[in-house]
Amino acid sequence: MNFRLKRVYDPPSPADGQRILVDRLWPRGLTKSAAKIDLWVKEIAPSNALRTWYAHDPKKWPEFKRKYTVELEANREALNAFLKQTNKGKVTLLFSSKELRLNNAFALKEYIESH
Repeated sequence: MNFRLKRVYDPPSPADGQRILVDRLWPRGLTKSAAKIDLWVKEIAPSNALRTWYAHDPKKWPEFKRKYTVELEANREALNAFLKQTNKGKVTLLFSSKELRLNNAFALKEYIESH
């Protein structure tokens, strides 16, 4: 499966395929109709404690990825359910962070591709 990444605030496109929000919180200022999200999988997003601890601090990125991996592996059932729902062609993982690389969607994509 080849996952793409995109900010949820960027305009939807037919090239996105299945649009999946992978954040724990709903994006600020965005209506559900404008977001055009097919699936919201907050169950596999970083926990509130991890998300708050990380706070998009680039110095914490390696440790954030390590801790998020531990959370994903502890939540294998939800991750497997998510993966079963994404085997239908193009998939775009949506995130709300302004940081385009050091975010949970990027870490999730790397995790999935390496396992």
